[in-house]
Amino acid sequence: MTQHDLVVQPAAPTGLAAVGVAVRRALISQLHPKMLLAILLPFFVAVVGAILLLWLFWTPLTNWLDTSVLEGSYVDSVDAWLMQVGLFSVKLYLVPLLAALMLLPMAGILGLAVAAIFIMPMVLRHLETREYAGLVRKGSLVATYGWWNAIWVMALFVIGWVLTLPLWLIPPLALILPVFWWSFAFSRMLRVDALLEHADETERRYLWKRHNRQYWLLGLLLALLNLFPLTWLILPTLSALVFAHFSLEALRQLRALPVAPQAH
Repeated sequence: MTQHDLVVQPAAPTGLAAVGVAVRRALISQLHPKMLLAILLPFFVAVVGAILLLWLFWTPLTNWLDTSVLEGSYVDSVDAWLMQVGLFSVKLYLVPLLAALMLLPMAGILGLAVAAIFIMPMVLRHLETREYAGLVRKGSLVATYGWWNAIWVMALFVIGWVLTLPLWLIPPLALILPVFWWSFAFSRMLRVDALLEHADETERRYLWKRHNRQYWLLGLLLALLNLFPLTWLILPTLSALVFAHFSLEALRQLRALPVAPQAH
């Protein structure tokens, strides 16, 4: 065998490098016509959800905030003082803002759940015929597990978001808290659906534990993108692509090992 016959395989990406590779591959995959069409469903659900939430809950929520939450509080005193000096009513702007901060994220998390349950299978079918051909499907109870995971993540996100809203009055937390909750939503929802169809239970638990930090980092990156409204159109599908690329590559590396590690 000559030197030219030797083929050196590049080392598989790990750690931060694996995160970067997943993001790069996802951006490329997002440009495929099928993935561009996949943008429409979660965006449509999020828009319709936002319209319904605002139509059904805007008036009762703003009335409740005005009469129960802000009445007699420090905000009420400041509002009265500003009106006396001939300026403006702070509650006139604060109440709609608080109502929007409570209702609009609910539509966003609904769009993410749609991406996890309905768009992720489309993404996986698209990728397994291209970058991950030959990766055998070993998943079980996919639909049940996926729906249950989406429900509990949505419930915890909504409860946590609403309960921590008062902490937004502390300046640093007004940025930290929404980024944290969206990082949680992206990470905990999409890591599950990205592996359910291809990995068995042992493989899933091992990969979730081994790559927990990388999954949270992916969630953080997507949560930071979520701060920019221009990204809301593509973010549900792009996030599914990012987690699918990372998870399928991690699963492919795991199965390439001589002896597969056991989950504990």
